[in-house]
Order: sequence, then structure tokens, then C-alpha cells
Amino acid sequence: MKCSTYVSCLAVAVAGVWATVPAQADDAAKAGRDILAKYQNAVVTVKLAIKQSMSMGGRESKTESKTETTGTIIDPSGLTVVSLMTTDPGSAVKEAYARAMVARGGDPSELKFESELSDAKIVLADGTELAANVVLRDKDLDLAYLRPSEKPVEAGKRAQALPYVDLARSAKPQMLDQVIVLNRLSKVANRVPAVSVGRIEGVVDKPRTFYVLGQAMWSYALGAPVFTLDGRLVGILFLRIARTQTDQNNGFMFSNLSQWGMMPIILPASDVGDEVKQALEAKIPAAEEKPSSEKPALPGKSE
Repeated sequence: MKCSTYVSCLAVAVAGVWATVPAQADDAAKAGRDILAKYQNAVVTVKLAIKQSMSMGGRESKTESKTETTGTIIDPSGLTVVSLMTTDPGSAVKEAYARAMVARGGDPSELKFESELSDAKIVLADGTELAANVVLRDKDLDLAYLRPSEKPVEAGKRAQALPYVDLARSAKPQMLDQVIVLNRLSKVANRVPAVSVGRIEGVVDKPRTFYVLGQAMWSYALGAPVFTLDGRLVGILFLRIARTQTDQNNGFMFSNLSQWGMMPIILPASDVGDEVKQALEAKIPAAEEKPSSEKPALPGKSE
């Protein structure tokens, strides 16, 4: 197409740019729907019952709460990964309060905050609830692996292979690449699956690789898988917690997570998969045993 003047040429160019925007949006929408159709049943709700105790300055309080979080099934046996922080909120809360106390000149040694996971159930897409146990924890990566206490069965009492996200089919996105986050909403929304489109706004290489979404998406559920538009798994959303003291000294402690040493990140699929074999082989703790907060010893080795 020829244009006779500068103004008409500019108009043609601008029109061409805007014409591509709906097409790009449609590509992301189609990709999101395709990923939803393929993987929605692998993204599950995990029901948790947690006992907590807190003591400071001679005062002690104990509570028991029930909560739900998002989990991703990563093996047909039902092995599911969730954020460790959601199963053990005491660790993150204690660190946050300790940082606040230090920033205000207090003594963090006076604070004791403990939490214990007393019950866990994996809620499948059809509403079936599977009793589960945490069989492996990785505090550095904020990872907890849950395994059903018994093999899932169909109505005919046959072992059932559950839908899962294949960690081996992974991708390494670049800065500003679009990604799809697949989540499952809370009980108030009938636990339906939900899809969001975001962009990779940061790639951290050291001390280990992880990806960062824009802060507008930081509220999305930990434990949710993140995909490229072609359906390959980037990784799963977890919480990165720095172990060093920050210099934050005012404001509500969760008003800016990064200033308190916390940040939701996408942990690459390869890191999630590093310990799958160990999690599948780990002994399910007996009912009277209190699970360790650290990685269990490898099979055949003592702790």
C-alpha cells in the first residue's frame, strides 16, 4: 500500500501496530484455554489443619486452624507439591515478626512461634478427598511433597492414575515472555480452575535460577504451575525467603514482601523434579509420629 504524505504513512503504520494487538491477545487467550483443558485436573486444592502456638513476654496462645492451598500433582501416583510455608506458616511468620522486632530494637529471642500440620487432604477436581502426608520438605526451596496415604482407586476398586503435570516437558522463558498461570480458586468460588496471563519480569541466575512475575500477580496462589504459551511447564510458584536481616524499619510488615526478604517466585520445573524419586520412596510417617521439618534421610541411611 502506497501513501502520499507523511501523515498518511504514519496513520497506516499506527493502524498496522494496533491491528496486531488483538491478535496477540487472542493467542494468549487460546493458549490459556488449551492449557486449562489439558491440565486443570492436575491442579488441586489441598486442605490443611494446622496447630499453632505463640509465646512472647510470658504470654502464650494456642490455636488450631483449617485452611486451603493450591497444589500441583506431578506424578500419576498423586504426588503433589505445595508451598512449604502453607503447611508450616510458623516459620515465615516467626521470621517476619523477628525482623520487625529487630528493626524496632526488640529482642527476637523472646518470641516463640511453632506450627504443626495435623491433617492434610488432597481434593481432586471431582471433589474426591484423599488423605495425604508430607513425605519430604525442602526449606530452602519452600517445597513440600505430599503423597496420598493410600493409592487412589476408581469405583471398581482399581488403582487409578491421576492427571499430572509432566516436569520433564519444561521450558526456559526469556524476559517479558508471556506465561500462563493455572490456579484453583477457593471454596467460596466452588474451587473452580482459573487462568491468568502474565509476563516474566525478572530472571535471577545466582545462586540458583528462578523467574519473577510482575508484582500485580504476586497475590496468585503459591503452588500454582506456570506454563509458556506452547504448553510447556516453566515451573511452580513458591515463596523465596531471604535468611539475612533486612533494613526495613517502618510500615506494615507485609506491605512490601520483598523488603521483608520474601518474594513469590517461579521455581524451575527441574528443581521441583530433583527430589521426586526420594519423595516417592519416602516412608509415610505413622499417625503418632511428628513429621520432621527438614528433608528426611535417604532410604537406607540414618538421619
